[in-house]
Amino acid sequence: MMIESNSTATCPMANACKGMMNKPMAGPVLVIPALVFVILGVAVLIEPQILAWIVGIVLIVMGIAMLVLGRIMRKFAERS
Repeated sequence: MMIESNSTATCPMANACKGMMNKPMAGPVLVIPALVFVILGVAVLIEPQILAWIVGIVLIVMGIAMLVLGRIMRKFAERS
């Protein structure tokens, strides 16, 4: 048994992507993080010690986020 494919079908994400790109802030929202990554990459190439700082800051932020998420989950568990 063969499944027929519809040649006019589009990717399921096509409508979501099209809607996102029609929003006026979609371009800068994608470009700004890319520029930040490029600048950080150049900074790491110039001064490799910056990489240790970046990793440390990311780990601290992730730890704080996990603590906050745990607290939120406990509050939801108490309500149930």
